[in-house]
Amino acid sequence: MKSWIVTGCVIVSLWTGIPAGAATPTEVRQGPQPIKPGDVGVGRRVADLAFTDIDGHTYQLSDWFGGPESSANESCDAVVFAMTGIGCPLCKKYAPTLAKIQRRYAGRGVRFVFVNPNQSEKIARLRDAMETHGMGDVYVRDDDEHIAHALDAHTTTEVFVIDAARTLVYRGAVDDQYGFGYSLDEPRKHYLTDALDAVLDDRRPSVSATTSPGCDLYFQTDPPADASAGTLTYHNRISRIIADNCAQCHRDGGSAPFALDTYSSVIDYAGMIASVVRRGVMPPWFAADPKQETNHVPVTFANDRSLAEDDRRDLLAWIESGAAEGDIADAPLRHAEIPSTQWHIGKPDLEVQIPKQIQVKATGQMPYKHTLVRLNLKEDRWVQAVEIRPTDPSVVHHVLVFLKDSRDRNVDIDEESGFLAAYVPGNTFQRYPEGMAKRLPAGSDLVFQLHYTPNGTETSDQTRLGIRFADQPPRRVVKNVGIANHRIKIPPGADNHEETASLVVPADVHLLAVMPHMHLRGKAFRYDLTTPGGSPHRLLDVPNYDFNWQLEYRFNQPLAVTAGSRIDLTAWYDNSENNPANPDPGMTVRWGPQTDDEMMLGYVEYFESDEIVGDSAADDSSDVNSKRLIAAFRKVDGDNSGTITRQEFPRPLLFGRIDADGDNLLTSDEVLDAAEIILPLLGR
Repeated sequence: MKSWIVTGCVIVSLWTGIPAGAATPTEVRQGPQPIKPGDVGVGRRVADLAFTDIDGHTYQLSDWFGGPESSANESCDAVVFAMTGIGCPLCKKYAPTLAKIQRRYAGRGVRFVFVNPNQSEKIARLRDAMETHGMGDVYVRDDDEHIAHALDAHTTTEVFVIDAARTLVYRGAVDDQYGFGYSLDEPRKHYLTDALDAVLDDRRPSVSATTSPGCDLYFQTDPPADASAGTLTYHNRISRIIADNCAQCHRDGGSAPFALDTYSSVIDYAGMIASVVRRGVMPPWFAADPKQETNHVPVTFANDRSLAEDDRRDLLAWIESGAAEGDIADAPLRHAEIPSTQWHIGKPDLEVQIPKQIQVKATGQMPYKHTLVRLNLKEDRWVQAVEIRPTDPSVVHHVLVFLKDSRDRNVDIDEESGFLAAYVPGNTFQRYPEGMAKRLPAGSDLVFQLHYTPNGTETSDQTRLGIRFADQPPRRVVKNVGIANHRIKIPPGADNHEETASLVVPADVHLLAVMPHMHLRGKAFRYDLTTPGGSPHRLLDVPNYDFNWQLEYRFNQPLAVTAGSRIDLTAWYDNSENNPANPDPGMTVRWGPQTDDEMMLGYVEYFESDEIVGDSAADDSSDVNSKRLIAAFRKVDGDNSGTITRQEFPRPLLFGRIDADGDNLLTSDEVLDAAEIILPLLGR
């Protein structure tokens, strides 16, 4: 551990990244945690650092501490070194906070120095960041990393407070508002300002050191000789791993906050790459290894993003051994990428956009936004492919698009009825195989459910949806349904609360994909399938659920499931104070639409095995439809009373539209009269 030397002022230094050993590999949500101050250099003297800012002005730390060369207007009681990175998403979120703190303490003898060590980030972008967020004082490009080394900085969000004797009195996080996998609307702990207030009042900070979630810093050592046979280099091995596993999002115009398309950019974020790969959160894939299943043939997924073990081993070994660049002659061919301005599904047959721009604030959280888009379709259409394109993907957490009857003017949605299209970074479009399509009924409108995550800069978004239609009706109708438990009740402080839901499959089907959905307290999720008379078969196990990634898990092959089989869902929740994303550990949490509420919802995509669309379709006749409706009615009417109550009805939001006489009871006649509403839920 390097030592510090400090005299005369308080210095706070912010650096991007996470201290080594800050979390276990399985943690997807991490906030700052107190650590032993002596283990990280608190109490030591900081060197008399010299530095030059991006405008060419030179400084000496002692000049601000009443040294012999200092002037009265330069002398101060505290200095803040703010070490940042303009690509790190947590740095971007904290930029407005730091600028606000700087202004707050400017008249109290505190100076800030913002430091950036990333050689791939141009000076012009640093100046833009300063102007955007109002960062005054000094911004230093730490090309040789001498400031980072002198402070033994670990992460891009770490701050260091140094007093007038050049003693390090605090290092760690700014506050607890942002961390890995979560954002709070307001911070609950104010580590930096508490430390500054203590130093200015001649007191010891109550918390002197914390971890600081951010992008891990990487200090390159001398790499091995490139000429040796078998040496791992960027050009002969690592560039290919990055291209295959990261570049879809981490590219110019991509949904990721920074590009990884050059050697210098990979070196700047090598520490963070190693951290997220070790923790298993990048590439984003949270399903447990299906090979662990022993009683059945393991389920595999067509969109599995996890790193191959050889790729993981070589990537980490390359970083640990010095990250040699190698010979550019060994580099792979650069394949043409689809420009960020073009549709992946090709030119849409129908393109719609939410009617107004949605303003996204700079900091904190935002509730879900729902907006209605009119379609005015006169006939049923068959959807072959869909793609959602935000105009500012940097702030879009996820988007779901639901169908809505055009006669219904509100924007309430029934999540269990399934969705038409979904967007999450890295999974922006769906294209169905030949012979498969989703039905877009005549008279349907669309409701966009949009979730935004502020990233430090005020912006706006006006998301678009592109649809390509099949030229003719498909053989298979792709359907989507949600299995839910609306009666979840998560006690205060519970750190591993279990809830369940299940569905008995009413017909022979083939499962295509599943997608679990919970909110901020969601911890783990499972899908199990039990055939009649059989034992449970694990379809999906997500042992570490991450709300920030609403991932779909698409099976390699459609899974045949017989009628009478049961799909069981199990979800676990962490409502304790140990969950840094938890809005309020003291409340009992129930079902609700916003992220501060909770859901237990497992989507299933499928097609009915015996359903063939077209002139020969067996279920197109009114007689068959009536039989299906009556069968569905009897299934819900478990007590054979001849009526269904609102509590029994599986789609509460639709109950009032079907209950024609308003007596809060549904009869079989009312169900038959509402065939146009109910049949789409049954897949016609």
